[in-house]
Amino acid sequence: MAQPVLIACSHGTSNPEGRECIDRLRQQIAALRPGLEVLEAYVDVQEPALPDVVDALPDGTAAVVVPLLLSVGYHVRVDIARAVASRTGIRAAAPLGPDPRLAELLRERLQGVPEDWGIVLAAAGSSDPAAAESVEQLAGSLRRLLPQRILAGYGASAQPSVPDAVERLKAQGAAKVAIASYLLAPGFFHDQLAKAGADLVTAPLLPAEVLAELALERYDQALATHAGPAEGKENGKENARGDELFPPVT
Repeated sequence: MAQPVLIACSHGTSNPEGRECIDRLRQQIAALRPGLEVLEAYVDVQEPALPDVVDALPDGTAAVVVPLLLSVGYHVRVDIARAVASRTGIRAAAPLGPDPRLAELLRERLQGVPEDWGIVLAAAGSSDPAAAESVEQLAGSLRRLLPQRILAGYGASAQPSVPDAVERLKAQGAAKVAIASYLLAPGFFHDQLAKAGADLVTAPLLPAEVLAELALERYDQALATHAGPAEGKENGKENARGDELFPPVT
């Protein structure tokens, strides 16, 4: 029996290097699971849009939407939830983060940073409190790996902003400040990090095979359960239809 399709759903970017990174991630996912059909989809900026990809699935096709995103937020709770709720046989997986392996990846990127520096864990940001909780969880994992003072900062929609976080660490006595880019790929938010007043900015997380491994884990976890993080919710409210929308995929 054919495996359910994996719809790799990214935010989308106009940055050519960022697009290449996401394309390569999808290729890695497919290479790690021969025979698995991996489709591309986006919630913003790029095409094909996720609703169009879902609509184009042949009747009776089972699929799992895997968010190529680092935390729960509007795109997971609303955009992906709506697409998944539009037809039966489709599930939503959890986003890629937080995960201790991502903290380990950031630790590798921060090798050589002196202990008297401060580190800002820079995330895109979301108005959804769950997204900030996710970033704080990742920051906690990173604190267990590194001796430096670590503070989360956000590009938009949450506080403190990355520049404010940089200034706070300096005010607390950090000799210098490094920004750990908790972003998947180059794009608008990563470009802004260079303007935040830090002494060092790490590259985005991609390319790194661990992200493809995480995507497949999220896919498998969604198939092993009856409900994903976005299922049965829309605009933060419970969907009265609940599990009706997500029958077991066989």
